[in-house]
Amino acid sequence: MTDSIKPTGIKLDPAAKSRLRKLSELKCRTMHWLMKEAVLRYIAQEEQAEKLKQETLTRWHQEAEQNRVVNNRSVMAWLDTWGTDHETERPPCEK
Repeated sequence: MTDSIKPTGIKLDPAAKSRLRKLSELKCRTMHWLMKEAVLRYIAQEEQAEKLKQETLTRWHQEAEQNRVVNNRSVMAWLDTWGTDHETERPPCEK
């Protein structure tokens, strides 16, 4: 083990630990390997979700700066008119 890699503990209730043990036997992997794999996959998933969130916010701000957004309240009010005798036009974009 290098100096830069240090163990990290995780507390599991007995039921989860038992499930993990059974899965490790079925997969012919150690419990440690399964936990490490799960954590690494979770980190990658959350990093990707955060990246997409930041990209979406950046695009939204760019659209808002160009006055090309409609607030949620206006959209919901417009959608509520769909299929009625009083259907309204699309709400205008606003800043």
